[in-house]
Amino acid sequence: MASAPRSVDVAELIENRRLGPFNYKLIIISWLITVFDGFDQMMISFTAPYMRDEFHLSTPEIGWMVSAGLIGMMVGGFIFSWIADRIGRRPTIVMAAYLFGVLTLATALSQNLEQLIVLRFLDGLAIGGMLPLAWALNIEFVPNKLRSTVVTVIMMGYSLGTASAGPLTNWLAPAHGWQAVYLVGGAGTLVCATVLLLFLPESVRFLVTKQLRPDKVARTLNRLDPSLGVTANDRFMLGDEGFARSNFHVSQLFKGDLSKITPLLWLGYIVSSLAVYFMASWTPIVLEDLHFSRETAALVASTGGLLGAVAGLSLMRFTDRKGPRSVAFYPALAVPALLVAGFGIVSHDYFLIVQILASVMVSGGHFGILSIAGVFYPSAIRASGGGWATSVAKIGGILGPVLGGYVLASGIPVIRSFALLAVCPAILCLCALGIASVVRRRVEPEPVFDPVPAS
Repeated sequence: MASAPRSVDVAELIENRRLGPFNYKLIIISWLITVFDGFDQMMISFTAPYMRDEFHLSTPEIGWMVSAGLIGMMVGGFIFSWIADRIGRRPTIVMAAYLFGVLTLATALSQNLEQLIVLRFLDGLAIGGMLPLAWALNIEFVPNKLRSTVVTVIMMGYSLGTASAGPLTNWLAPAHGWQAVYLVGGAGTLVCATVLLLFLPESVRFLVTKQLRPDKVARTLNRLDPSLGVTANDRFMLGDEGFARSNFHVSQLFKGDLSKITPLLWLGYIVSSLAVYFMASWTPIVLEDLHFSRETAALVASTGGLLGAVAGLSLMRFTDRKGPRSVAFYPALAVPALLVAGFGIVSHDYFLIVQILASVMVSGGHFGILSIAGVFYPSAIRASGGGWATSVAKIGGILGPVLGGYVLASGIPVIRSFALLAVCPAILCLCALGIASVVRRRVEPEPVFDPVPAS
């Protein structure tokens, strides 16, 4: 005789589990694709000097070329998060991965600045959909206390990709041209996209929230914990959320205490992105102008980004335990480091050390804010919440390269650009403390949608 259907609280089941083989496999898969996501996004900064030589680009033109990809990422984040909250995380992530792999390959065929700008914009559309969806999918398979840590581990892949862009450009571009860098990046992305197609699961929290595919929910939960023995006849629910009856609307991001959290999150994310993309886009060129070699400039920029990822990872256990106030730690240290570098307080021999330290603090703070970008939103709107935050943050990402181009072309000493940048981590620090103050008073998040009445 078949057993009677059970009521299974998926939220409680996930919350009371330790990470297992299912989670580690998902993290590794997500980690791999973010490696190429980071590589693709950052290699424009390291190939820009070669493009400048070939196409005779001005400094502002380089800024617009870099920002084109970030504009695409902003638009793509809105589009793909909207799609993911309707058709699911898995198909949207796979589609975005294949798209940006093909578009990265196509970038190698560019013949002029206009083609580069168009292809970087289209490539950015696909990249913009990847990261927030990878975070959302992983967040929905781990307990609350590990969410920030898991997001940061995944972003270590992104940082490894950004850090490898400099050395790989140094290896390939002098002998084979900057085009070879894009061919390698695109081919690697397509391989990883195929891995996603074969092995990436769908979020059970998404399926339960949308009341879709109980058979798939049962199969995934049994993969998560083979001892469960759940079936498609069981009744699945989320004890910490209601069921979504209506489609996402942006006003849901401002319900209850989210009316304070969302603006602070967006502002902090914007200024952090401005600082990160300013440094990532212009550090190699600034260091060249300060009479360091092109190879040294690329390695210094890559080292700062990679160590920033390590710093971000070391912070996450504190973020999971202490909350978002931990995110303020690195920005508070970044401010004096940037001022010291920007006003030339140290000698030329020690400047690179201070610059790397400043880069590490800026990157570590950025990891902090992005690790909490989707944590405060319910499953029904988590992809949209994280996607909107990441997309809005691209305002800062777009401004970073563009403003950097005009600042560096203005005639002020190039080294002063680091001092001007110090205002960004200062604002991020205040935003993180503000979010912490709101979250500390949170008891239960107010629902952002009407629950479906029990039948």
